[in-house]
Amino acid sequence: MPETTTRIEDTLVRGYRQLALEAPARRRDALLRALDVTLSALLLVVLLPVVLAIALLVLATSGRPILYRGERVGRGGRIFVMLKFRTLRPGAEERLGPYLGEELVRRTQAEFTPIGRWLKATQLDEIPQFWNVLRGDMSLVGPRPIRPVFFAELAHELPAYWQRLVVRPGLTGFAQVRRGYETPMAEKLAHDLEWIADRSVALYLRTVAATAWRVVRQSLRGLVRPDG
Repeated sequence: MPETTTRIEDTLVRGYRQLALEAPARRRDALLRALDVTLSALLLVVLLPVVLAIALLVLATSGRPILYRGERVGRGGRIFVMLKFRTLRPGAEERLGPYLGEELVRRTQAEFTPIGRWLKATQLDEIPQFWNVLRGDMSLVGPRPIRPVFFAELAHELPAYWQRLVVRPGLTGFAQVRRGYETPMAEKLAHDLEWIADRSVALYLRTVAATAWRVVRQSLRGLVRPDG
């Protein structure tokens, strides 16, 4: 990429980040944050036996590290480290790094650990992100966090993409409840923007409930059909 183009894109991204930081807060945001803290703390306590069991399974089937740590773009463009139970073979992120969307989904299939596919399908790999929610890096509901390497590219391709930085990224999201991983980024963005414009308590609770039901359903299905 020519140096001049790089400078223009850097300026564009900085401008988008500033716009996000200047976006006015809403009174309901404080209530949503209180719900984040209360629910994530409660769920971490309730799920502690599950956390320990998954950690032991990951260790026994694929060794260390137990957790995946990856940089993601948060509210206002701040970079944070997102946590997950590791579902892929060591070094997978470097091999998969250049890919996004359908190509990423396809190439990921060959990288799963023995229990990684099941953890991913049930979304149990996301449990450590409750800690990210408690820390204030994330919310329970919001646009899914994205790697820094892709943010500038998508902000340049989709002018409205910067609006995702107005809110904390979510452990689950409106786009994830309505669509799958293979959904084009532009379509996901439309659902994310709908959430950002509304972000009511009622919609938050409906999204959390829909996600909880899906996780329970997929977990039970995975017990019956581990390879499904």
